[in-house]
Amino acid sequence: MPAASPARDANPDVAGFLRALEGERGASRHTLAAYGRDLSQFSGFVHGQGVTAWDQVTPQLARRYVASLSRRYARSAIARQLSAVRTFFRFLYREGKVSQNPLVLVSTPRRQRRLPTFLTPDEVRMVLAAPDISTALGRRDRAILELLYATGMRVGELVALRVSDVQWGGELRVTGKGRKERVVLVADAAVEALRHYLADGRPQLIKHRTADAVFVNARGGPLSDRGVRVVLDRAIRQAALAKRVSPHVLRHTFATHLLDGGADLRVVQELLGHVNLVTTQIYTHVSRDWLKRVYDKAHPRA
Repeated sequence: MPAASPARDANPDVAGFLRALEGERGASRHTLAAYGRDLSQFSGFVHGQGVTAWDQVTPQLARRYVASLSRRYARSAIARQLSAVRTFFRFLYREGKVSQNPLVLVSTPRRQRRLPTFLTPDEVRMVLAAPDISTALGRRDRAILELLYATGMRVGELVALRVSDVQWGGELRVTGKGRKERVVLVADAAVEALRHYLADGRPQLIKHRTADAVFVNARGGPLSDRGVRVVLDRAIRQAALAKRVSPHVLRHTFATHLLDGGADLRVVQELLGHVNLVTTQIYTHVSRDWLKRVYDKAHPRA
């Protein structure tokens, strides 16, 4: 089967690759959209270089593509785009549409490792206390903030919660990356905030509508990722914190505070839903108190 032209228009090979990602890996719509954008950009570049078939892409051409990206993007963004193209060519090789993966010989720019930002316990208390829980939206906002901090779940996992996922034994069933389900533990304060919202907040927002989503917007429809960011931004302003805080910062804060409290790194890995322990290990760089306690406990001469 001849390789298709890598033009910017909808390409059957790219479409087949995205279908495979969704079916085999359970990739989310956000992941599929990102891969689609990255491959569209790569296709446009090689098409501009006179390439009309995927098997004409060489390591030299791929390196020129990296050089073109380095003038516009940070190393982390380049690494992500290269990963998308590399994975796409593995798919093409598996399908017999190219004889080799030209990206094998192209090195990924080394990423600058940034330490995660996190809040102090006092800052967390100020943020959690910010919503006005005398209103339905305030009860919703308190439940959102309490859950993000108590569970470390991703914002996508939070907005995907359904009423049937709620288990009142201090646990929640969430669907993470790759559509993998896991159970997260929920602290008592977050359980109480969620119970209060579901009993006397959510019914006021959905009115007579039928809704499965746990968290809904002011019109009763499912709350979006952006809606959660608006909730957090409002709480940060009310708490008068001079920091830029995203929902992911609460995830970082959850992990850091657990380690500071003496939690085992593998326990934190499980609670965060990380596949690889290396991903979780970055928190050891910021949790100095945890490192010191482990050192004092483990070293014979400490």
